[in-house]
Amino acid sequence: MHVKKHLGFAALKATMAQYFRQINDPRQAAKVDYCLHDVLMSGFAMMFFQDPSVLAFQKRLQEKAQANNLSTIFGINAIPKDSQLRDVTDLVPTETFSGIFPAFINHLQRGRQLSQYRVLDKYYLVPLDGSEYFSSDKICCPHCLKTEPTKAPIRYHHQILQAVIVHPNLRQVIPLFPEPIQNSDGYTKQDCETNAGKRILGKIRKAHPKLPIIITADDLYSKQPFVDALKENAMSYILAAKPSDHKILFEWVDEITSMGGAQHIELTDKKGKHHKYHWVNDVPLNGSRNADQVNFFQYWIIDKNGKTTYHNSWVSDLVVSKDNVQDMVKAGRARWKIENDTFNTLKNQGYHIEHNYGHGNKYLSMNFFVLNLLAFFVHQILELCDRSYQQCRTKFSSRKEYWNQLRCTFRIILFRDFYHLLDYLFNPPMVRAP
Repeated sequence: MHVKKHLGFAALKATMAQYFRQINDPRQAAKVDYCLHDVLMSGFAMMFFQDPSVLAFQKRLQEKAQANNLSTIFGINAIPKDSQLRDVTDLVPTETFSGIFPAFINHLQRGRQLSQYRVLDKYYLVPLDGSEYFSSDKICCPHCLKTEPTKAPIRYHHQILQAVIVHPNLRQVIPLFPEPIQNSDGYTKQDCETNAGKRILGKIRKAHPKLPIIITADDLYSKQPFVDALKENAMSYILAAKPSDHKILFEWVDEITSMGGAQHIELTDKKGKHHKYHWVNDVPLNGSRNADQVNFFQYWIIDKNGKTTYHNSWVSDLVVSKDNVQDMVKAGRARWKIENDTFNTLKNQGYHIEHNYGHGNKYLSMNFFVLNLLAFFVHQILELCDRSYQQCRTKFSSRKEYWNQLRCTFRIILFRDFYHLLDYLFNPPMVRAP
């Protein structure tokens, strides 16, 4: 096994198992057929192998071999039925899973894997973005958001605000515990992404009190109330700022530029593309009396024909200089990684995050999302750190083919542990023809 012990599958699974066993079981003890650990770990295993029918396959394997891989690999003693899995998982408050995410990050810190995510010498870059993961015009629960079109049925939906640690040069992302965008008891006004943004900042800071963080997000967040929330939580920021939403800011920038007070550098790369950086420090975010002074920078890519192929602008509390402006732009542009390397992967590369695994009446929909996100998190750690996992992956041309083979093999052959499965796939035994 080519991995540090605490970054291997067994250690990560053991951390989850510890948290699952600490959750208070809301059921009456006399009516419990399956312990809470077995129910939640079964849900995680289903997400880990990206297969909603994995429980049924393992029951069949147990009937045939008196054992199953859910027991040997995931430590599950009794496999719940689908209906029991949903009914029990629906009762568990989602917040009880929140401690697993910083625990996994602690594994990465112990293994000296987190330090490679630093940007601008010491910071960790955390993009924020919202996404919808459930929608129906028939199924709903008290937490559902509602959209009421004039000529169509009411649409019920669930959304989350997701935060991830990213690095511009690393493909793997490190997810943090998501913040639900949902209606709460006693509130008549619907929740929204910016309110969720303020909440998640406090939760991130509580989970990681000493981590130097730069929050990056789109233009929705580059407003004074969110900047105030960032300051309250001792976080820096690089936030997109558009002229249409920041007229006073851009007027200041234009005025200072016309007076020769702005700075800029221009570079041409080997492909003939022209890169233009322009910045002005210490300008007001808006026209109000209590507006923060921010540092503004923008960036263009211009092709060899003179056409602008990319342009964006940002505000930050960090002073922009000739020495750091290129890294600041890379950090600002890295916000796309939460869309491409997180949501796109979860929606289109096997995780089926928008699939309705079950909606429930309390917490089921969000709990299935979190279990799926935990599976994704474990996969990201294995991709980043585990040579056995990486080595096995190289045998398959695509991620989809890799997981299809893992699922098929997992269904029909009994393995001692996860690495026995990987070794079998990487170096399958020779079978002589009869």
